[in-house]
Amino acid sequence: KKKKKKKKKIFKMKFTLFAVLATTALAARPNLSIQVRDGNFDGLDGLDPSLTWSSATTSGDYDLEVGVDVAARPTSDLASLPRSAWGKASRTFGAWGVSARAEIQREDLNNADIEVNADSANDDLSFQMMASAGTAGSSVSSISATKGFTSGDARVTVSPTVDMGTKDVNVDIGYDAGKTNVEVNASKDEQTIKVSQQIDDDNRVAPSFALRSGKMAVEWERNLGDDNSLTTTLRPNEEIAMEWKDSAWTANINMPIDGNSISGANVSVKREVNF
Repeated sequence: KKKKKKKKKIFKMKFTLFAVLATTALAARPNLSIQVRDGNFDGLDGLDPSLTWSSATTSGDYDLEVGVDVAARPTSDLASLPRSAWGKASRTFGAWGVSARAEIQREDLNNADIEVNADSANDDLSFQMMASAGTAGSSVSSISATKGFTSGDARVTVSPTVDMGTKDVNVDIGYDAGKTNVEVNASKDEQTIKVSQQIDDDNRVAPSFALRSGKMAVEWERNLGDDNSLTTTLRPNEEIAMEWKDSAWTANINMPIDGNSISGANVSVKREVNF
């Protein structure tokens, strides 16, 4: 009898997810994403298509948003199609904007990932809390803050993050001077520096260095005109990653590197589809 109640509860939750999908689909245009799984280009079995919808409305002083990610594949089990669903509520309190977002995954319908944000444009200050809540209880995973200020012609940001589980502190420092940007990330395990330089109107280069492990990466962004671009990132002995933006299309290609050879490729293609 208990098993029947449990199955009924799970079915009810899945049906609720599907109801969210149906409601959102009527209110907004979807995005279609097609991914090639594990570098498998042989036939349709290697494709992993998905559709995402989102919609927004207002209720009193609150701005409300809802979204869902759905597998776009033929199946008789409609309740299994939604992969994840999320909802977000936002409103202002004086000079502060506050928002709370919750997301659930199909693999674990009894728990939700929670994200709470608060920011003040007047003070150039923001806070973020990441947490989880569900049948097993609730817990806070991390708390972070970001403070920005002006230094000469540049904008500087300092963002400390505390991991509530390990009590470790991670600090991000950003320096934006227009054509030159510097990002520093420091934790107890690693310190990374990334310098981005706009060479000309069409080219940007951004090398990064990990001081402790010695790992490095080089990112090159090429402007193709009309807001189109190609960004290539090389991480020696790890991967080559490419992102190609062409009008409404976005293609991502990831090619793992094993020594001097490329072992397979993962490809995803996405664009906005009008129905």
